[in-house]
Amino acid sequence: MLPFLVYGQNISPHKSGWQGKFEQLGTLLPTPNKYRTAAGTPGPAYWQQKADYRIAVTLDEDQQTISGHETVTLFNHSPQTLHYLWLQLDQNIRQPGGPAWQTDPSYMSKKLEAQELMSITGDYFYEGGINIEAVTDTLDRPLAYTINNTMMRVELPIPLPPGGRASIKVAWHYKVYDRLVVEGRGGYEYFPDDDNYIFTIAQWYPRLAVYDDVEGWQNKQFLGQGEFALNFGDFDVQITVPADHLVAASGELLNADEVLTPTQMTRLARARQDTLNPVIIVSEKEARKKEKTKSKETKTWHFKAANVRDFAFASSRKFIWDAMAVPLATTRPLAMSFYPKEGNPLWERESTRAVANALRTYSRHTFDYPYPVAISIHTAEQGMEYPMICFNGGRPGKNGHYSKWVLQEMVEVIVHEVGHNYFPMIVNSDERQWTWMDEGLNTFLEHLTLAEHYPDFNLTWGTPAGITRYMRGNPDFIRPIMTNSEQIVQFGYNAYGKPSAALLVLREVVMGPQLFDYAFKEYARRWAFKRPMPADFFRTMEDASAVDLDWFWRGWFFTTDYVDVALTDVKWYKIVHQENNNSSASSQTDTTSGNALQQPIPLYLKETSLKAYGEFRNRLDEEALQAAYTGANLYELTFENKGGLPTPLIIEWQYADGSSETEIVPAEIWRFNEQRISKAFYKTKQVVRIHLDPARKTADVDIGNNSYPAVAGVDKFDKFKKKD
Repeated sequence: MLPFLVYGQNISPHKSGWQGKFEQLGTLLPTPNKYRTAAGTPGPAYWQQKADYRIAVTLDEDQQTISGHETVTLFNHSPQTLHYLWLQLDQNIRQPGGPAWQTDPSYMSKKLEAQELMSITGDYFYEGGINIEAVTDTLDRPLAYTINNTMMRVELPIPLPPGGRASIKVAWHYKVYDRLVVEGRGGYEYFPDDDNYIFTIAQWYPRLAVYDDVEGWQNKQFLGQGEFALNFGDFDVQITVPADHLVAASGELLNADEVLTPTQMTRLARARQDTLNPVIIVSEKEARKKEKTKSKETKTWHFKAANVRDFAFASSRKFIWDAMAVPLATTRPLAMSFYPKEGNPLWERESTRAVANALRTYSRHTFDYPYPVAISIHTAEQGMEYPMICFNGGRPGKNGHYSKWVLQEMVEVIVHEVGHNYFPMIVNSDERQWTWMDEGLNTFLEHLTLAEHYPDFNLTWGTPAGITRYMRGNPDFIRPIMTNSEQIVQFGYNAYGKPSAALLVLREVVMGPQLFDYAFKEYARRWAFKRPMPADFFRTMEDASAVDLDWFWRGWFFTTDYVDVALTDVKWYKIVHQENNNSSASSQTDTTSGNALQQPIPLYLKETSLKAYGEFRNRLDEEALQAAYTGANLYELTFENKGGLPTPLIIEWQYADGSSETEIVPAEIWRFNEQRISKAFYKTKQVVRIHLDPARKTADVDIGNNSYPAVAGVDKFDKFKKKD
């Protein structure tokens, strides 16, 4: 093809308008290989490990302790021979003087609450950490092991070759912590009014670390923010608790006839058939009665969970229990909630319905929920997810009254935590490394769920309008989305809010819902029950849509640039017929700082020159063109990219006849000059006002420079101040 010239605006020779924002990501992404392809799919040699567990655990309510023993079997699907295994000991994060406490910044003030002081001293008057009693092979022969803070290396007496399997046994115990005192994802909540507990037990057993094609052993220490890298496997778990407790857990209950009453069994069977309303299996009246006495006997609950990456459970005699079926296209899971009387009437009205709503919307955007149950557990000030079960806050006052805001917070956390079943419990990203891959994608789908089922909620969180305050903040406290979990500064915005807003911009502005939804669903389908990395997501979204998004990933995910586009100049031209070239129209060059243009700049059409025709023998119908264009308008708009982040331009045109229209100019308009561009727009109607991004869809941090003519006294950060 012959080279061509681009004629555009003058660019200062002292300051380049090019900064590489539209260059391909290239070496920023890992080189494709036989494990992960350039298209974003698992490669022909893709592999991942499998880890199966057989666990027996006892919860001692009086002593608040967990004691258990497990057999974990690793199936080595890797092409490498392994000489040792790494296991995660998450409870060791609470050992006195551990690295998490040592490296956590703390700040002083003249007054401190007692809880704040304990976080500084590290003294919670609690014996933290997991106690390893024995590590052996399946014949009970001791194995050598080394504990390094939250990681334990177990030496294999015989190296584990590719295709082989190895089983080890571990026995342990630890003290369960009070979540009022010690911050954590599991633990217990104590209720002094009736002297009872709700135990939400998580990260409670030694968990085999991941060995994969990207990191090798993912044995980064657990410091609190970066969550978990885990393998899929099958779990067989027996949980021994006081006989009057109800237990909810990942997986299916195998011995319901031994631990449930005939009445409860009948109600549970009815719940499996009801798709409209939750069925009460244990009522508030029955739970209140159990609170008054404490059994000295025990029962063992037996659960199995297939193809999951983790296992958690909750146990209490305080639980009310309800459930309903959720018919999806190919599956029919049971949505369930367990909650104390302190959660009512809110939880009985809303929890299981929120679980069902999450399953419906998430399944439509990804894949049908494959597990048999989805459970919401209520306990104070909580929000944490595990396969098939999550722990959620949101509690009415003692009189049972609750505000709309309490309702919204409770529904939001349930939808969010149930949604984590999809990301990362099934699309199994590395949370220890990339928090945004589960929290950001999940916050995005949470927003879609709430917008569909709860449109009267305040829905600014995780949206472009909801992150403007963060994006325009102090750059010392902002990091790119592509930052390791433990180095993130503003965790909520960086890992949740900004990635979600970016995906909404991508869906609503850049790609459009049809292309985006297809590509996003393809990513979920490709990587369900597998282990994707960021490049797999980036590449799949492009591969399935034919949209070049390298500029988008580069700007939104790899930099801290933000959107701030200013409409700095508007010129109005009216096309004049050559015969009327004596028009008295004045040359008007007013800019956005002034009032609406009163007179256009006359633009005269002249006959096309012979030079312009070049080798062509044909000719344009000059008279017809003159007649067609005469009287029409051209508006030359000049935009400045003050925030540095390339963005589409959403332009709303308001016309003199009272009508309006909105058009989107793709972000590639900035590709020749990333700082300042001009573009002419042809309009048959006269324009009286121009707005950039009128619906706040691009995360523009300053709307004070988005209108022509400028709006006097506009609050450029307007109504979104409170909720962003």
